[in-house]
Amino acid sequence: MNPERVYTVLREPHISEKSTLCAEYNNQYVFKVSVDATKSEVKQAVEKLFSVKVNGVQTIRVKGKMKRNRFGYNRKPNWKKAYVSLEQGHSIDITSPE
Repeated sequence: MNPERVYTVLREPHISEKSTLCAEYNNQYVFKVSVDATKSEVKQAVEKLFSVKVNGVQTIRVKGKMKRNRFGYNRKPNWKKAYVSLEQGHSIDITSPE
């Protein structure tokens, strides 16, 4: 994979109640990824950036919500998230900035 592509595949970690439970019990971490990213690209990016061994990747496309403002209705953009499961003994510290 292109070295510049590694930094464009992963957008940010997705922090929610469900994602923290996945990280705690299943050793899975959730990331917002670019819409055109594939599972293999996400796997390579996580392994390269965090120096861990990835067991599997599951991706989901999230539809943007309809929001209302004073001009009428607007649609938020669609986005994609990836559930990355790691090998036993590996972990990622998402909370500390580096």
